[in-house]
Amino acid sequence: MQKLRMSYALLLVAFTLLPTSSILAHQPAAGEQPPAPEAISLLGAPLRSASPSAEALARYEAAKADYEADPSNPDKLVWYGRRTAYLGRFNEAIRIFGIGVERFPRDARFLRHRGHRYITTRQFDRAVEDLERANRLIEGTRDEIEPDGAPNARGIPISTLHSNIRYHLGLAYYLKRDWRNARRAYEQELAVAGNDDRRISASHWYYMTLRRMGADQEAAAFLQTVPAADTLDLLESGMYLLALRFAKGEVSEEEVLRHSLHSFEGVASGYGVANWHLYNGNRDRAFALMNEIVNGPGWANFAYIAAEADLAFHNARRTP
Repeated sequence: MQKLRMSYALLLVAFTLLPTSSILAHQPAAGEQPPAPEAISLLGAPLRSASPSAEALARYEAAKADYEADPSNPDKLVWYGRRTAYLGRFNEAIRIFGIGVERFPRDARFLRHRGHRYITTRQFDRAVEDLERANRLIEGTRDEIEPDGAPNARGIPISTLHSNIRYHLGLAYYLKRDWRNARRAYEQELAVAGNDDRRISASHWYYMTLRRMGADQEAAAFLQTVPAADTLDLLESGMYLLALRFAKGEVSEEEVLRHSLHSFEGVASGYGVANWHLYNGNRDRAFALMNEIVNGPGWANFAYIAAEADLAFHNARRTP
């Protein structure tokens, strides 16, 4: 249990290090014209990024200068695109990653990152296309650690190129409500996940996918394979574990929801609670929680996007 408490503390520190411009809505000053939206939500609302911090701008300028000094270097092009996305300039990042796709067609990193930002901008079909192409490119290749843009509290990268491709591919299919293919992607990742964070994050989406496709007995059996909290050493996936523990009946809804659904740390676990109510027929409670999530600022958060997609689907079914 002491290890779990430490993990939660590290998680909260890590959240403070995230590039906030990529996850917060823009709050214009009095008389300021808001920037053009980066995307339109699935509910029809414009999605704008916040003004970036001076630190984020400085890192972006450095990455841009590095690339411009050596434009034939794919590593520098990757970081130019990533730093652009961390400013909340997602469409510009998509354009930059597209340059990489054209110049370095065998380098799966550009498809992986462009696919991620297609998810951010609600272009799920394009995300699937890129991430499936990336998944084919990495077949038979050696995996590699993917450096973090916002390192966790220990400064230890937890993900790899292959794992990020599979994880984002599963998410893109989940958001399209293509449960069968989402399941396939998460099963691929769970078969080779090399650390607790990867296993727990994939387990969270895999469990929800099984429940969404009506495989309740499989989901219940899978839930029992999730390790006890005090046996895990998590750096970034504590809130996914909290959602899984709620599904197992180990923690109460009140304990999960003590984290605001408008906070970085509360969205992921809160969406898990909303989903649990949906599985179990309490649709009013499920959609109330999802509405609270999407009324918050974190529109680039994966669980926020998932709640938005669920609400859009629900609203479309209600429309005559």
